[in-house]
Amino acid sequence: MANGADRAADRRCCVDELHTADDRPPWDGLEGTERHAVCVAAAREGNRNALDVLVAELTPLVWHVARGQGLDRAAAEDVVQTVWLAFLRKIDSIKEPRALVGYLVVTTRREARRTWTPNKRETHLSDEFAEQLESDTGLPEDVTLMDDRDRRLWLAFGRLTTKCQELLRLTVLAGRAEYRAVAEALAMPHGSIGPTRGRCLNQLRSYLDTEGGSR
Repeated sequence: MANGADRAADRRCCVDELHTADDRPPWDGLEGTERHAVCVAAAREGNRNALDVLVAELTPLVWHVARGQGLDRAAAEDVVQTVWLAFLRKIDSIKEPRALVGYLVVTTRREARRTWTPNKRETHLSDEFAEQLESDTGLPEDVTLMDDRDRRLWLAFGRLTTKCQELLRLTVLAGRAEYRAVAEALAMPHGSIGPTRGRCLNQLRSYLDTEGGSR
């Protein structure tokens, strides 16, 4: 038979477990749109941790979209900040929190196009994009040849379908975005992002080959 000390210890243990369960955030264990929706609801109630989760998880996607619109790093950083400020101002009026990614993508595109000027466009492709297309002999280091490579790559990129361009911008040009968020933004099945990206890259390589860009 348990003595008084044992029973007291058991009660403390149960209380500790109850507090631990109650302290878990409501979005804990959720993923994708459900996680975003719960975080939005909590942020509306003033939960700063919920807002921090959204910013941490979705800022990379906002960044990719801004860079994909031709902005340099400084301009993209400004757009990212503007987008999140706009989100905070409109958080109570967002009708469908599960569509948060789509809202952020549309807002980012709009803000990026509003702020874009020709002198803000970078001419060089990102290192990761170049690595995706690198040949066995490697890419030349000479600046003139690199400029020519960039020109050929952009010409080939412009021949891709709009769908491929959008997908590559989000997953390659500025680094790999989180596939689940990309799938949500492009209204594509999560499992199709990788294979579709592979086909788009193969098509891009094919266009480069016809122009001698991979040699």
